[in-house]
Amino acid sequence: MPTPAHSTPKPQKIRIGDHLLAAKLITQEQLDQALSQQKTTKRRLGTTLVELGMIDEELLLRFLSKQLNIGYVDLKAFNLDPEIVKIIPEIQARRFRIIALAEDDDGLLSIAMADPTDIYVFDEISRLLKRPFKAAIAKESIILKAIDKLYRHTEKIKGLAAEVDHQLDTDDTEHQELSDSDDNSDAPLIQLLNTMIEDAVSINVSDIHIEPERDHTRIRFRIDGVLHEQPSTSRRLAGALISRLKLMAGMDISEKRLPQDGRFRLTVRDQDIDTRLSTMPMQHGETAVMRLLNQTAGIPNLNDIGMEPETLIRFRKAIHSPHGIVLVTGPTGSGKTTTLYAALQDINDPGKKIITIEDPVEFQIPGITQVQVNPKIDLDFARVLRSLLRQDPDIALIGEMRDNETMETALRTAMTGHMVLSTLHTNDAISTVSRLIDMGAAPFMLASSLRGILAQRLIRKLCENCAIPADINDSQKALASTTLGEAAETANFKRSHGCPHCNNTGYIGRTTISEFVEINKALLEPLQQGDLQQFIHQANLQTGFQSIGKSAFQLAARGITSFDEVMRVCFGGN
Repeated sequence: MPTPAHSTPKPQKIRIGDHLLAAKLITQEQLDQALSQQKTTKRRLGTTLVELGMIDEELLLRFLSKQLNIGYVDLKAFNLDPEIVKIIPEIQARRFRIIALAEDDDGLLSIAMADPTDIYVFDEISRLLKRPFKAAIAKESIILKAIDKLYRHTEKIKGLAAEVDHQLDTDDTEHQELSDSDDNSDAPLIQLLNTMIEDAVSINVSDIHIEPERDHTRIRFRIDGVLHEQPSTSRRLAGALISRLKLMAGMDISEKRLPQDGRFRLTVRDQDIDTRLSTMPMQHGETAVMRLLNQTAGIPNLNDIGMEPETLIRFRKAIHSPHGIVLVTGPTGSGKTTTLYAALQDINDPGKKIITIEDPVEFQIPGITQVQVNPKIDLDFARVLRSLLRQDPDIALIGEMRDNETMETALRTAMTGHMVLSTLHTNDAISTVSRLIDMGAAPFMLASSLRGILAQRLIRKLCENCAIPADINDSQKALASTTLGEAAETANFKRSHGCPHCNNTGYIGRTTISEFVEINKALLEPLQQGDLQQFIHQANLQTGFQSIGKSAFQLAARGITSFDEVMRVCFGGN
């Protein structure tokens, strides 16, 4: 981005509302409504107008950039340099909603600001930098996301880990004693754990793995379904960390011979994080995995989880049936529960009684009765399900059909005029019927109750900022042609590259690839007769059906994911 040889002059206070009104971007009625709400929320007028849907945020920012004679920056398309970014300390960057963009040969620093009309922020930046700077305007939400990703705490974690290791040396302290005594937030062990979790939350980590090896502690973060190794630490640190985590989760810290499960809640950067902890004994001590569930993020809408439009129409039709059972299948971590939660929100209304049976309850949904199973007191899926009908439900969600009794009770519930949603671990939609029959389901019960089967996976999306065109080899071209047909000739295949926006992984976020089998008239007869070969044949011929593999290749052809990612998720490639 070109920079002038002089700094941006201090802004003059402007009446944004009057300027927008004069440009006919808002009406007087909209301005009055926004000003009224602003008195209550105390938020900026521009932010209020955007939140009320009266003006598009990008349109507002581009308008302000012209009024103030400063640049507008789309941070999604800007390659931020981590070293330049850290010229501004994290505390000030978060407080003032600013981020350093670039530095020219004369030392003039360009800074993106969420509100360049704020005279106080200008004064504070000038006092902090003690040198000229050039201002630009950017979306506040994107600035905050960039801050989360670029202000990593790797060096701080290393320093705290060394401090805890030194404390173990000098105090000759046992892990349990260290964990019990560290009740103040300034203790190195608590600081280390808090910093590690905060770092993980900032880059959307779903799981933290703590694994003691022979001579070191291995820490790995799972980001978008793939594990990434973090700097290793002393082997003894694993015991101290796990003991502290057990204490937080209400587990028995003296028991190291048996697996244990627990959970606790944390607030990290104003985000409510529900943490599930699982420990297990191994050769070199205990290993632990923390699953981080961001309760603040909420449950996605069914339209936003990534289903192809045709699949979504057919799936939505099935879940809105008055009775029957719809299954969502796939391996662990394939987003089945998220899809079912989104489905519940789609069919939820005050005229229906919805009960869920879950292990665990991951998100609380207003207006829905959610039951947490507890095997320790024999409150399992089957037992709750047997009592469910006495609660007069219209719709039931069963977290997982784990055994024959749960499956049979679920099928009978569906046959008696109720809608049932559940999950099963299978590789694809069509083979689910074979699995159910193997579990003991009678074919006539399946024919009477099944409405549809959705199989899904999660696939990583390429970072829009750094994805580059990909050249695919002959074997890849042949595979794409077999799957996509003529559409493969015009495909826009891309590959990952890596940049600061995606933490150099080349990917940001995941989306769903899926296939859906609707139990229609053509499938009823083979299903009733238990003719699996004919069922598979008819399912593949079904109008609107496309396989998970084809769904993945369509995303790759549009440049949303990479060919390598399709091979990894669908065919087990590296």
